[in-house]
Amino acid sequence: MVNESPGTRSRRRLRPTRRGRLVLLVTAFLVLVAAAAVLVPLLTRESKTEQARTLVIPEGWRASQVYAAADKALGEPAGTTEKAVAAADLPLPSEAKGNPEGYLFPATYPVTSATTPKSLLRYMVDTAVKRFGADHITAGAQRNRVTVYQTVTVASIVQAEADTESDMGKVARVVHNRLERGMPLQMDSTLNYAMNRSTLDTTEGDTKIDSPYNSYERKGLPPTPIGNPGEQAMVAAISPTPGPWLYFVTVAPGDTRFTDDYAEQQRNVAEFNRNRREAGSG
Repeated sequence: MVNESPGTRSRRRLRPTRRGRLVLLVTAFLVLVAAAAVLVPLLTRESKTEQARTLVIPEGWRASQVYAAADKALGEPAGTTEKAVAAADLPLPSEAKGNPEGYLFPATYPVTSATTPKSLLRYMVDTAVKRFGADHITAGAQRNRVTVYQTVTVASIVQAEADTESDMGKVARVVHNRLERGMPLQMDSTLNYAMNRSTLDTTEGDTKIDSPYNSYERKGLPPTPIGNPGEQAMVAAISPTPGPWLYFVTVAPGDTRFTDDYAEQQRNVAEFNRNRREAGSG
């Protein structure tokens, strides 16, 4: 053995043995493997990042329209979302009897690969219950001597009948005035709902159909909402514009006439029919 001074030992380069070099190589290899194991899933997830998708539910859409749009957005066979209602355990009021019409809140909803018909329905109804359960909605319903569910029904009629947002309060007042007087509502929108259509042309025969939604033959509100109302329609339903009106007709776009005089209403309807004929012959 060669004796070295402490200073010489401190400057000496350490050389690993063959076994030591082997251990270092194996360790380095394992570190690289471990790093790759972490990196690959990250890269995979990055490559599979979903493009943001949304489902837009417009104000006034009926449940049938919402179901069809949801099926398309989720890539499901037609009828899948409607069938999911029974199993979705939706937090609906007891008056709804399991029917979510009126509670599929109009909004823009995010859609991902994890979204299911049941989760989407639950999201919509949860949103509606939260909005419709607000204190001012409850107070407005009590003020008008109707339930919150009936208020949603009134709002759905307002949404379907009003030509503009500015007309909503007056349409709501007509509904409430007729209810208070025990008059049938005589709303074409309820007939359209019963007949699964949307038209301005209502015949005498239409007004005679046997349906709980025939508001020409039956007094009071229809048994359910006839669509899914938005915020403005709900505001109108709880705070209708003061006025004596019992009738209205949209004579031309942006020109809705409100009156409490039947003879005046007949003249307005005649003008509406005349405008329709002229538009059809043009």
